Amino acid sequence: MSEPAVLLSMDEAVATITLNRADAKNRLDAEGMALLLEHLDATAQDPAVRVVVLTGSGSTFCSGADLSGALNAAQGGFATGGTSALVAVLGAMLDHPKPIVGRIQGHVAGGGNGLVAACDLAVASADAKFAFTEVRVGVAPAIIAVVCLQVMERRAAQELMLTGQRVGADRVLQAGLITSVAEPEGLDAETAAYVEALLSGGPEALANTKALLRRVPVMSRDDAFAWCAEMSASLFTSDEAREGMTAFLEKRKPEWAT
Repeated sequence: MSEPAVLLSMDEAVATITLNRADAKNRLDAEGMALLLEHLDATAQDPAVRVVVLTGSGSTFCSGADLSGALNAAQGGFATGGTSALVAVLGAMLDHPKPIVGRIQGHVAGGGNGLVAACDLAVASADAKFAFTEVRVGVAPAIIAVVCLQVMERRAAQELMLTGQRVGADRVLQAGLITSVAEPEGLDAETAAYVEALLSGGPEALANTKALLRRVPVMSRDDAFAWCAEMSASLFTSDEAREGMTAFLEKRKPEWAT
């Protein structure tokens, strides 16, 4: 019996979701996206989970849409249910209350760039290559543009999305798609450092910070001030803030960081 297309494992407060179709370069098919969404929902609801790490198996993080399925819409290929499934996955990542760290261990193409962009932090191996390949197969990066254009520098996005060129990790770091680049042997340590830093933050504080990072840029100035003032007042009177500020004054770690 073959292994699931997407795996979920737990190590104390850290959940790792692994795209597990290495033989198929972790292409996004209907089964895999349904399982990925299931794991995202489960980790969002599990109070024991503080941070989620998203990674892949093999030499490819994610090669994008399953084009063989997309050619046959009558069988439920990517051209029909696939787009709505990808929207659901990316939405679940953006709305996830826990920080998601992308551990980009291999190459990325097409829709895989959307998964990278939807992570809160993304660390890529220095030998990984990235390509927005959609235009070269006659389509556009339509769904993933919603998340990619939120993090990428405009001119870089124009270059990479219009040409479909394959580029290195340093180039997409400059473009804003990823957070940092690590040598292959240091990828796990770099990812772990970000995870450790995130675990130092209060769970409610992190969830609210994710919300403001998502919402404030699309609000008017007055609406943003009003919404953030309400959030701030609520947080300052919370049990978590009381513990955090008390721990600071007592020169100790707060309960969630011990």
